[in-house]
Amino acid sequence: MAQKDKLAAQRIYLILAALFITSLVVSNLIFQKFFYWYPGNIEVFDAKLFEISVGILPYPITFLITDLISEIYGKKRANQVVVTGIFASFFSMLIVYVANAVPATEWSPVKDSLFSTVFGSTAIAVFASMMAYLLAQFVDIQIYHFWKRLTQGKHLWLRNNFSTWLSQFVDTFTVLFLLCSFGKIEWHLFLGLLLSGFIFKVLVALLDTPFLYLGVYLFRKRFNLKVNEEIDLLDNRDLNRSRLAPKSKHPSQ
Repeated sequence: MAQKDKLAAQRIYLILAALFITSLVVSNLIFQKFFYWYPGNIEVFDAKLFEISVGILPYPITFLITDLISEIYGKKRANQVVVTGIFASFFSMLIVYVANAVPATEWSPVKDSLFSTVFGSTAIAVFASMMAYLLAQFVDIQIYHFWKRLTQGKHLWLRNNFSTWLSQFVDTFTVLFLLCSFGKIEWHLFLGLLLSGFIFKVLVALLDTPFLYLGVYLFRKRFNLKVNEEIDLLDNRDLNRSRLAPKSKHPSQ
């Protein structure tokens, strides 16, 4: 691959990583609001379909991005993005706690009590979410590449959905189990919320499959990639060569 194409691939990778990290951090900041979507009068284990946290909305974006990075850039790059996202989430939580600790002025539009209600009680929930997410993302990447090797890069829909479904179940189960164990959610709601959250994520995973196909198609067209071929991003030697390469002079010089 030409040097300029590698530079373009590097920039796109950074954009995808930024979208991933933003989606992950935001999902941990907004999770305390719950919304409902009732496609029918369906109730499972004392929970209606679907009553779920708004924090679930950005999550499918993160799995779509890691699947796209896994397909185009490989397993190592996908794992790097996940680890970076985890670090960003804990760092954002630290900032929120410092902000919660300092007192608000009398004229502050947001009072201490309101800020604490929205952001102050996130430690256990964020810890549970991060542990669940870390496990789920690594499960997703491992299964994705297992199916990719098994199918020799074919049947993209198979590895996309199978990896996402299992990892989303692991994520939903783990976070609910931890929240119930810490007393944040009543145990009698566990099964209902588990099924409601998992079914919703399965539906979203099915909807994001065409977007993954589109992304893979655009990458392969732009960088002339074959089926199952991955982009090898620039390493330090490539960057050093790029810096040391003589620049072409302007015709007028």
